[in-house]
Amino acid sequence: MSAVVIVGAQWGDEGKGKATDLLGDRIDYVVKFNGGNNAGHTVVIGDEKYALHLLPSGILTPGVTPVIGNGVVVDLDVLAEELDGLVERGLDVSKLLVSSHAHVVTLYHRTLDKVTERFLGKRQIGTTGRGIGPTYADKINRIGIRIQDIFDEGILRQKVEGALELKNHLLVKVYNRRAITVDEVVDDLLVHRDRLRPMVADTALELNTALDRGDTVLLKAARRLCSTSTTAPIRLSPPRVRPRVVRRPGRVSRRGG
Repeated sequence: MSAVVIVGAQWGDEGKGKATDLLGDRIDYVVKFNGGNNAGHTVVIGDEKYALHLLPSGILTPGVTPVIGNGVVVDLDVLAEELDGLVERGLDVSKLLVSSHAHVVTLYHRTLDKVTERFLGKRQIGTTGRGIGPTYADKINRIGIRIQDIFDEGILRQKVEGALELKNHLLVKVYNRRAITVDEVVDDLLVHRDRLRPMVADTALELNTALDRGDTVLLKAARRLCSTSTTAPIRLSPPRVRPRVVRRPGRVSRRGG
């Protein structure tokens, strides 16, 4: 029983996806446990090139179970788009597991990310505008939407109403933008519910059970500069894997960068 951790030692583009792919035939699970779709990997297999932003690169390896852990923020539109792209190219994506506790990037997160960045003018931080930072801010502030909330429309609507009460004040009174309605956000999320249902799991339980039976789990991190948990000592927190099972941490860096 062991877990392998791949950590980028710089600012991204170190080759973590390639390292994950090379280890594919020796592992049972590949877990993306932090970050979102603001970065990604390009994996080349033979003559085929795959660009992955949200999905773990292990989804390209037959026999490996790919996992999106609870520390990831999930844009469901992007998830559906990436899955459709792989299915069209003949890949099996049926083993993908998505944590029920992962937070969801919504319409208002993307909107606030873009307007806030423009408002900063010369002090812009260079965000991708994909809502990653605002989603993590809501997670920390305990007002975020989780994957599991999509399956209870009453709870989902209640949470969205609570979040928009403040965010619409910001959009209208500070940034001079129109208010976002609850129905817009809820409808945008519910369209993914049926497809998402078979993928959703208690991934913490799944991974710890796998480790107990002797499987090998690879934990692959997002880049070092991110809005989420990124330092090596807390890598175990997002996927909720017991620290004692981690035997081999690995660091990936790039010379001359």
